[in-house]
Amino acid sequence: MSVIHTELCDLLGIKHPILQGGMGPYKTEDLAIAVSNAGALGVISSIGMAATLLPEAAPIDAKRLFGSDADPPMAILEKSIEAVANGTKKSGGIFGVNVPVAAEFLIASEMFVRQTVESIQSDSDIERRLRVIVTSAGNPTPWAEIKKHGLLWFHVVPSVYHAKKAEKAGVDAIIASGHEGGAHISWDPVHSMVLVPAVAKAVKTPVIGAGGFCDGRSLAAALMMGAAGIQMGTRFIATQESDFEPMWKQAVVNREERQTLAGRGLFGPMRFIRNKRAEEIVERTLDDAPRFYLGEPVESNEAILDLERSGFTDLMDGKEDTALMFGGEVVGRIHDLPTTADLINNIITEAKVLLETVPGKVLGR
Repeated sequence: MSVIHTELCDLLGIKHPILQGGMGPYKTEDLAIAVSNAGALGVISSIGMAATLLPEAAPIDAKRLFGSDADPPMAILEKSIEAVANGTKKSGGIFGVNVPVAAEFLIASEMFVRQTVESIQSDSDIERRLRVIVTSAGNPTPWAEIKKHGLLWFHVVPSVYHAKKAEKAGVDAIIASGHEGGAHISWDPVHSMVLVPAVAKAVKTPVIGAGGFCDGRSLAAALMMGAAGIQMGTRFIATQESDFEPMWKQAVVNREERQTLAGRGLFGPMRFIRNKRAEEIVERTLDDAPRFYLGEPVESNEAILDLERSGFTDLMDGKEDTALMFGGEVVGRIHDLPTTADLINNIITEAKVLLETVPGKVLGR
Protein backbone atom coordinates (compact mmCIF):
# COMPACT_ATOMS: atom_id res chain seq x y z
CA MET A 1 0.00 0.00 0.00
CA SER A 2 1.30 3.45 -0.94
CA VAL A 3 2.20 5.88 1.83
CA ILE A 4 2.69 9.65 1.83
CA HIS A 5 4.04 10.79 5.17
CA THR A 6 4.11 14.46 6.17
CA GLU A 7 4.50 16.43 9.39
CA LEU A 8 0.71 16.36 9.69
CA CYS A 9 0.86 12.57 10.07
CA ASP A 10 3.37 12.94 12.90
CA LEU A 11 1.38 15.71 14.57
CA LEU A 12 -1.86 13.73 14.69
CA GLY A 13 -0.57 10.18 14.69
CA ILE A 14 -2.43 9.31 11.47
CA LYS A 15 -1.28 7.29 8.47
CA HIS A 16 -2.50 9.57 5.67
CA PRO A 17 -2.34 13.42 5.55
CA ILE A 18 -6.06 13.78 4.94
CA LEU A 19 -8.73 15.37 7.17
CA GLN A 20 -12.48 15.06 6.88
CA GLY A 21 -14.21 18.41 7.18
CA GLY A 22 -16.86 18.96 9.83
CA MET A 23 -20.14 19.14 7.91
CA GLY A 24 -23.59 19.84 9.30
CA PRO A 25 -26.40 19.36 9.74
CA TYR A 26 -25.37 15.77 10.39
CA LYS A 27 -23.19 14.49 13.23
CA THR A 28 -21.03 12.70 10.63
CA GLU A 29 -20.53 9.82 13.08
CA ASP A 30 -20.52 7.07 10.46
CA LEU A 31 -18.26 9.06 8.15
CA ALA A 32 -15.84 9.93 10.95
CA ILE A 33 -15.60 6.25 11.88
CA ALA A 34 -14.94 5.22 8.29
CA VAL A 35 -12.32 7.95 7.70
CA SER A 36 -10.48 7.22 10.94
CA ASN A 37 -10.52 3.48 10.34
CA ALA A 38 -8.96 4.15 6.92
CA GLY A 39 -6.01 5.93 8.53
CA ALA A 40 -7.01 9.57 8.03
CA LEU A 41 -8.63 11.98 10.51
CA GLY A 42 -12.38 11.59 10.96
CA VAL A 43 -14.20 14.59 12.43
CA ILE A 44 -17.49 14.81 14.33
CA SER A 45 -19.56 17.83 13.27
CA SER A 46 -21.23 19.74 16.11
CA ILE A 47 -23.06 22.50 14.27
CA GLY A 48 -26.36 20.65 13.80
CA MET A 49 -26.35 19.60 17.45
CA ALA A 50 -26.96 23.21 18.53
CA ALA A 51 -30.34 23.39 16.78
CA THR A 52 -32.24 22.60 19.97
CA LEU A 53 -30.87 25.79 21.56
CA LEU A 54 -32.77 27.95 19.07
CA PRO A 55 -36.06 26.15 18.40
CA GLU A 56 -37.67 29.13 16.70
CA ALA A 57 -34.75 30.05 14.44
CA ALA A 58 -32.98 26.79 13.76
CA PRO A 59 -33.01 25.90 10.06
CA ILE A 60 -33.11 22.16 10.75
CA ASP A 61 -35.39 19.83 12.65
CA ALA A 62 -33.10 18.48 15.35
CA LYS A 63 -35.54 15.77 16.38
CA ARG A 64 -35.59 14.34 12.88
CA LEU A 65 -31.80 14.29 12.75
CA PHE A 66 -31.03 13.16 16.27
CA GLY A 67 -34.07 11.16 17.35
CA SER A 68 -37.70 11.75 18.30
CA ASP A 69 -36.70 12.76 21.83
CA ALA A 70 -33.62 14.80 21.02
CA ASP A 71 -31.05 15.13 23.80
CA PRO A 72 -29.54 18.46 24.86
CA PRO A 73 -26.59 19.48 22.66
CA MET A 74 -23.86 18.39 25.08
CA ALA A 75 -25.46 14.97 25.49
CA ILE A 76 -25.66 14.56 21.71
CA LEU A 77 -21.95 15.31 21.38
CA GLU A 78 -21.06 13.06 24.30
CA LYS A 79 -22.88 10.14 22.67
CA SER A 80 -21.28 10.90 19.30
CA ILE A 81 -17.80 10.88 20.79
CA GLU A 82 -18.53 7.56 22.47
CA ALA A 83 -19.93 6.12 19.23
CA VAL A 84 -16.90 7.15 17.18
CA ALA A 85 -14.52 5.93 19.88
CA ASN A 86 -16.25 2.54 19.92
CA GLY A 87 -16.39 2.36 16.13
CA THR A 88 -12.67 3.00 15.79
CA LYS A 89 -11.41 1.07 18.81
CA LYS A 90 -10.23 -1.95 16.82
CA SER A 91 -8.24 0.13 14.33
CA GLY A 92 -6.98 2.60 16.90
CA GLY A 93 -8.23 5.38 14.63
CA ILE A 94 -7.61 9.02 15.50
CA PHE A 95 -10.49 11.48 15.37
CA GLY A 96 -11.50 15.04 16.23
CA VAL A 97 -14.43 17.40 16.78
CA ASN A 98 -15.31 20.48 14.71
CA VAL A 99 -16.68 23.45 16.69
CA PRO A 100 -17.78 26.64 14.87
CA VAL A 101 -16.91 29.71 16.97
CA ALA A 102 -18.91 32.40 15.21
CA ALA A 103 -20.36 35.13 17.43
CA GLU A 104 -23.88 33.77 16.85
CA PHE A 105 -22.76 30.32 18.00
CA LEU A 106 -20.69 31.12 21.11
CA ILE A 107 -23.04 29.61 23.70
CA ALA A 108 -22.97 26.32 21.82
CA SER A 109 -19.22 26.64 21.14
CA GLU A 110 -18.45 26.82 24.85
CA MET A 111 -20.69 23.83 25.53
CA PHE A 112 -19.06 21.68 22.87
CA VAL A 113 -15.49 22.50 23.86
CA ARG A 114 -16.36 21.74 27.48
CA GLN A 115 -17.99 18.43 26.56
CA THR A 116 -15.02 17.39 24.43
CA VAL A 117 -12.68 18.09 27.34
CA GLU A 118 -14.94 16.17 29.73
CA SER A 119 -15.02 13.21 27.36
CA ILE A 120 -11.24 12.91 27.14
CA GLN A 121 -10.91 13.34 30.90
CA SER A 122 -13.40 10.58 31.63
CA ASP A 123 -12.00 7.88 29.33
CA SER A 124 -8.32 7.09 28.77
CA ASP A 125 -8.98 5.48 25.38
CA ILE A 126 -10.85 8.57 24.16
CA GLU A 127 -8.04 10.73 25.54
CA ARG A 128 -5.49 8.81 23.44
CA ARG A 129 -7.47 8.97 20.21
CA LEU A 130 -9.61 12.14 20.27
CA ARG A 131 -6.66 14.34 19.41
CA VAL A 132 -7.95 17.62 18.00
CA ILE A 133 -10.62 20.30 18.10
CA VAL A 134 -11.05 22.17 14.82
CA THR A 135 -12.49 25.66 15.28
CA SER A 136 -13.95 27.62 12.39
CA ALA A 137 -16.08 30.58 11.31
CA GLY A 138 -14.90 32.99 13.98
CA ASN A 139 -12.13 34.61 16.02
CA PRO A 140 -9.60 32.01 17.22
CA THR A 141 -7.98 34.11 19.95
CA PRO A 142 -10.34 33.26 22.86
CA TRP A 143 -9.95 29.52 22.28
CA ALA A 144 -6.28 29.01 23.12
CA GLU A 145 -7.36 27.27 26.34
CA ILE A 146 -8.14 24.20 24.22
CA LYS A 147 -4.44 23.33 24.27
CA LYS A 148 -4.28 23.38 28.07
CA HIS A 149 -6.25 20.14 28.11
CA GLY A 150 -3.79 18.19 25.97
CA LEU A 151 -5.76 18.62 22.75
CA LEU A 152 -4.36 19.82 19.46
CA TRP A 153 -6.06 22.90 18.08
CA PHE A 154 -6.61 23.59 14.38
CA HIS A 155 -8.37 26.64 12.98
CA VAL A 156 -9.96 27.30 9.55
CA VAL A 157 -9.02 30.57 7.81
CA PRO A 158 -9.95 32.28 4.49
CA SER A 159 -6.99 34.66 4.17
CA VAL A 160 -3.34 35.32 5.01
CA TYR A 161 -4.44 37.95 7.54
CA HIS A 162 -6.55 35.42 9.41
CA ALA A 163 -3.80 32.79 9.16
CA LYS A 164 -1.34 35.11 10.89
CA LYS A 165 -3.93 35.86 13.56
CA ALA A 166 -4.47 32.12 14.15
CA GLU A 167 -0.73 31.52 14.35
CA LYS A 168 -0.36 34.33 16.89
CA ALA A 169 -3.16 32.74 18.94
CA GLY A 170 -1.12 29.52 19.12
CA VAL A 171 -2.92 27.05 16.88
CA ASP A 172 -1.16 23.78 16.05
CA ALA A 173 -2.23 23.82 12.39
CA ILE A 174 -4.00 26.20 10.02
CA ILE A 175 -6.63 25.01 7.56
CA ALA A 176 -6.55 27.41 4.59
CA SER A 177 -10.00 27.11 3.04
CA GLY A 178 -10.52 28.50 -0.47
CA HIS A 179 -13.65 30.19 -1.78
CA GLU A 180 -14.60 27.19 -3.94
CA GLY A 181 -15.36 25.11 -0.85
CA GLY A 182 -18.84 23.99 0.12
CA ALA A 183 -21.04 25.41 2.91
CA HIS A 184 -19.35 28.16 4.99
CA ILE A 185 -17.09 30.41 2.93
CA SER A 186 -15.78 33.97 3.08
CA TRP A 187 -17.31 36.88 1.18
CA ASP A 188 -13.85 37.50 -0.27
CA PRO A 189 -13.42 35.26 -3.35
CA VAL A 190 -9.87 34.03 -2.71
CA HIS A 191 -9.54 30.50 -4.10
CA SER A 192 -7.25 27.69 -3.01
CA MET A 193 -4.68 28.07 -5.79
CA VAL A 194 -3.89 31.53 -4.42
CA LEU A 195 -4.73 31.04 -0.75
CA VAL A 196 -2.87 27.84 0.11
CA PRO A 197 0.62 28.82 -1.14
CA ALA A 198 0.19 32.36 0.20
CA VAL A 199 -0.65 31.09 3.69
CA ALA A 200 2.09 28.44 3.57
CA LYS A 201 4.62 31.17 2.79
CA ALA A 202 3.30 33.58 5.42
CA VAL A 203 3.32 31.29 8.49
CA LYS A 204 5.57 28.70 10.11
CA THR A 205 2.64 26.67 11.46
CA PRO A 206 1.70 23.58 9.40
CA VAL A 207 -0.91 24.38 6.75
CA ILE A 208 -3.71 22.14 5.49
CA GLY A 209 -5.36 22.95 2.16
CA ALA A 210 -9.17 22.93 1.95
CA GLY A 211 -11.58 23.81 -0.85
CA GLY A 212 -11.45 21.93 -4.16
CA PHE A 213 -9.45 18.89 -2.99
CA CYS A 214 -10.81 15.50 -3.95
CA ASP A 215 -8.16 13.18 -5.40
CA GLY A 216 -4.47 12.36 -5.76
CA ARG A 217 -3.86 15.17 -8.21
CA SER A 218 -5.17 17.79 -5.81
CA LEU A 219 -3.32 16.25 -2.84
CA ALA A 220 -0.07 16.33 -4.83
CA ALA A 221 -0.80 19.94 -5.78
CA ALA A 222 -1.41 20.90 -2.15
CA LEU A 223 1.90 19.38 -1.10
CA MET A 224 3.69 21.23 -3.89
CA MET A 225 2.04 24.49 -2.74
CA GLY A 226 3.51 24.05 0.72
CA ALA A 227 0.68 22.33 2.57
CA ALA A 228 1.20 19.36 4.89
CA GLY A 229 -2.09 17.75 3.87
CA ILE A 230 -5.65 18.36 2.73
CA GLN A 231 -9.12 18.61 4.21
CA MET A 232 -12.02 17.28 2.15
CA GLY A 233 -15.72 17.86 2.71
CA THR A 234 -17.74 17.53 -0.49
CA ARG A 235 -15.70 14.54 -1.68
CA PHE A 236 -16.45 12.67 1.54
CA ILE A 237 -20.19 13.34 1.22
CA ALA A 238 -20.19 11.15 -1.89
CA THR A 239 -19.04 7.96 -0.17
CA GLN A 240 -20.91 4.86 0.79
CA GLU A 241 -20.53 5.37 4.53
CA SER A 242 -21.33 9.08 4.75
CA ASP A 243 -24.27 10.13 6.92
CA PHE A 244 -25.80 12.30 4.20
CA GLU A 245 -29.11 11.67 2.44
CA PRO A 246 -28.84 9.53 -0.73
CA MET A 247 -30.35 12.40 -2.72
CA TRP A 248 -27.56 14.73 -1.50
CA LYS A 249 -24.85 12.21 -2.37
CA GLN A 250 -26.30 11.78 -5.84
CA ALA A 251 -26.51 15.54 -6.33
CA VAL A 252 -22.75 15.76 -5.68
CA VAL A 253 -22.12 13.07 -8.30
CA ASN A 254 -24.50 14.53 -10.89
CA ARG A 255 -23.55 18.22 -10.80
CA GLU A 256 -20.75 19.85 -12.80
CA GLU A 257 -18.39 22.55 -11.60
CA ARG A 258 -20.66 25.47 -12.56
CA GLN A 259 -23.63 24.17 -10.62
CA THR A 260 -23.00 25.67 -7.20
CA LEU A 261 -24.07 29.08 -5.88
CA ALA A 262 -22.89 31.28 -3.02
CA GLY A 263 -25.37 33.23 -0.93
CA ARG A 264 -26.27 34.28 2.60
CA GLY A 265 -26.49 31.60 5.23
CA LEU A 266 -25.92 31.03 8.91
CA PHE A 267 -23.25 33.42 10.25
CA GLY A 268 -21.99 34.38 6.83
CA PRO A 269 -22.11 33.23 3.21
CA MET A 270 -22.43 29.60 2.21
CA ARG A 271 -21.98 27.66 -1.03
CA PHE A 272 -24.96 25.54 -2.11
CA ILE A 273 -25.51 22.91 -4.75
CA ARG A 274 -27.58 24.67 -7.38
CA ASN A 275 -31.31 24.07 -7.44
CA LYS A 276 -34.45 26.18 -7.05
CA ARG A 277 -33.90 26.65 -3.30
CA ALA A 278 -30.30 27.85 -3.76
CA GLU A 279 -31.40 30.26 -6.49
CA GLU A 280 -33.99 31.77 -4.13
CA ILE A 281 -31.34 32.30 -1.44
CA VAL A 282 -28.99 33.97 -3.92
CA GLU A 283 -31.81 36.20 -5.17
CA ARG A 284 -32.52 37.30 -1.61
CA THR A 285 -28.79 37.87 -1.06
CA LEU A 286 -28.54 40.12 -4.12
CA ASP A 287 -31.61 42.10 -3.02
CA ASP A 288 -29.80 42.98 0.22
CA ALA A 289 -26.36 43.55 -1.36
CA PRO A 290 -26.57 47.38 -1.55
CA ARG A 291 -27.08 47.58 2.19
CA PHE A 292 -24.03 45.41 2.81
CA TYR A 293 -21.86 47.74 0.75
CA LEU A 294 -23.28 50.93 2.28
CA GLY A 295 -22.73 49.59 5.77
CA GLU A 296 -26.45 49.74 6.58
CA PRO A 297 -27.95 47.00 8.76
CA VAL A 298 -29.88 44.29 7.02
CA GLU A 299 -33.39 44.09 8.48
CA SER A 300 -33.31 40.45 9.52
CA ASN A 301 -31.98 37.07 8.56
CA GLU A 302 -35.46 35.64 9.05
CA ALA A 303 -36.18 35.39 5.32
CA ILE A 304 -33.03 33.34 4.80
CA LEU A 305 -33.85 31.18 7.83
CA ASP A 306 -37.33 30.55 6.43
CA LEU A 307 -35.78 29.37 3.17
CA GLU A 308 -33.34 27.14 5.06
CA ARG A 309 -36.06 25.64 7.27
CA SER A 310 -38.17 24.69 4.30
CA GLY A 311 -35.08 23.55 2.39
CA PHE A 312 -34.07 21.05 5.07
CA THR A 313 -37.66 19.82 5.31
CA ASP A 314 -37.65 19.18 1.59
CA LEU A 315 -34.31 17.40 1.92
CA MET A 316 -35.76 15.00 4.46
CA ASP A 317 -38.83 14.56 2.29
CA GLY A 318 -36.78 13.83 -0.82
CA LYS A 319 -37.65 16.91 -2.89
CA GLU A 320 -34.52 17.40 -4.98
CA ASP A 321 -35.26 20.76 -6.58
CA THR A 322 -36.18 22.51 -3.33
CA ALA A 323 -33.92 20.73 -0.83
CA LEU A 324 -31.09 22.69 0.77
CA MET A 325 -27.78 20.98 0.00
CA PHE A 326 -24.26 22.34 0.46
CA GLY A 327 -21.39 21.49 -1.84
CA GLY A 328 -18.21 22.93 -3.30
CA GLU A 329 -17.26 23.59 -6.92
CA VAL A 330 -15.38 20.28 -6.78
CA VAL A 331 -18.71 18.51 -7.45
CA GLY A 332 -17.65 18.78 -11.09
CA ARG A 333 -14.76 16.39 -10.40
CA ILE A 334 -16.71 13.79 -8.41
CA HIS A 335 -18.31 11.00 -10.39
CA ASP A 336 -18.70 7.99 -8.09
CA LEU A 337 -19.68 6.74 -4.63
CA PRO A 338 -16.74 4.66 -3.41
CA THR A 339 -16.15 3.27 0.05
CA THR A 340 -14.21 5.69 2.21
CA ALA A 341 -11.26 3.30 2.47
CA ASP A 342 -11.05 2.86 -1.31
CA LEU A 343 -11.28 6.63 -1.83
CA ILE A 344 -8.43 7.38 0.58
CA ASN A 345 -6.21 4.58 -0.72
CA ASN A 346 -6.75 5.68 -4.31
CA ILE A 347 -5.94 9.30 -3.44
CA ILE A 348 -2.68 8.32 -1.78
CA THR A 349 -1.69 5.94 -4.59
CA GLU A 350 -2.40 8.51 -7.31
CA ALA A 351 -0.60 11.30 -5.46
CA LYS A 352 2.47 9.15 -4.85
CA VAL A 353 2.69 8.17 -8.52
CA LEU A 354 2.35 11.79 -9.64
CA LEU A 355 4.94 13.07 -7.19
CA GLU A 356 7.38 10.40 -8.37
CA THR A 357 6.80 10.83 -12.10
CA VAL A 358 6.44 14.60 -12.52
CA PRO A 359 10.20 15.29 -12.20
CA GLY A 360 10.80 13.15 -15.26
CA LYS A 361 8.32 15.18 -17.28
CA VAL A 362 9.95 18.54 -16.61
CA LEU A 363 11.55 20.00 -19.73
CA GLY A 364 15.30 20.35 -19.64
CA ARG A 365 15.82 17.51 -17.21
